[in-house]
Amino acid sequence: MSKFIFSSPRKYVQGRGVIDELGEYLPALGGKSFLIADEMVWSIVGERVKCSLEKSNVEFHYEPFNGEASSNEITRLVNLARKQGTNVVVGLGGGKTLDTVKAIADELQQCVAIVPTVASTDAPCSALSVIYTDEGVFDTYRFYNKNPDLVLIDTQVCAQAPVRLFASGIADGLATYVEAQAVLRSHSSSMVGGAPTIAGMAIAEACEKTLLTYGFSAYTAVEQNLVTPAVDAVVEANTLLSGLGFENAGLAGAHAIHNGFTAIKGDVHHLTHGEKVAYGTLTQMVLEQRPDDEIAKYVRFYRSINMPTTLKEMHLDQESYENLVKVGALAGGEGDTLGNLNPNLSPEDVANAILAVDAFSKTVK
Repeated sequence: MSKFIFSSPRKYVQGRGVIDELGEYLPALGGKSFLIADEMVWSIVGERVKCSLEKSNVEFHYEPFNGEASSNEITRLVNLARKQGTNVVVGLGGGKTLDTVKAIADELQQCVAIVPTVASTDAPCSALSVIYTDEGVFDTYRFYNKNPDLVLIDTQVCAQAPVRLFASGIADGLATYVEAQAVLRSHSSSMVGGAPTIAGMAIAEACEKTLLTYGFSAYTAVEQNLVTPAVDAVVEANTLLSGLGFENAGLAGAHAIHNGFTAIKGDVHHLTHGEKVAYGTLTQMVLEQRPDDEIAKYVRFYRSINMPTTLKEMHLDQESYENLVKVGALAGGEGDTLGNLNPNLSPEDVANAILAVDAFSKTVK
């Protein structure tokens, strides 16, 4: 008998200026807080966060994040949190910061509050982290027994971030329904260990529809640091819909190929998570033998928001075929999700599809 599981954050709060309300939510989660953000993020939102917590009489300690969601960084911050005697872990920033914070809260068995400052990934709402080595190579997925207790996202803060990061969140979100359909077809498990739920699939589909409908206009608004109804819709799709969709409907080729790119050294690592996922999504679509016009539609949309669709834009045009085979091998490794697309894919199949995306994209007008 199939088992169906649906998992979600305890509370999701989104809106212009809500970062000033953060302190109001923390007493219910335990009060005394261990705040983690990289130094750039803290320079942008730190004063507002401190004012909010002080207004609500919440004690806190801030510690800078070193930049990599690795086991060593998690251990370092866990030890510091224990020394401070805090009760709640609060993460402010992007995907790697938030993945690290979830791991720290899990180690401490404490509540966790997630405060994204960019709408660039689907990491905030999920009960898992992507863990890397100290050198930035994909290591493993780490799963937790609960989702974050609070996800609070200020749309005005997100609109001040570079538009490239906003577009990267759109690209990450567009993988959601593509991968969910593959998981459903292959009768694979979602990221919470059950069959994809009707709710999970509906949310994944709504994510894709929202992004394709409003993504470009939202992108042009964020270029001007504006918050519009389209921006609100896309922030929700990037963060909540994509997060619930991928977790409850599953991952397949797009994210596995993203992880596979960490097998290669070079300028590809200067790309964002979403930029690499965009190319991984097109590669999955080739491997699925999706219709040409459907792949072309995605290529055109990615171009409209400046996401890469060729190997040159991925900084991979000079890579050897043997290195692309290494990407396929890591993508298909144990613990990743390429098998949810097709368990019989070889590293060479993936390498050929990566090259085919480049060739096809160059023909799309």
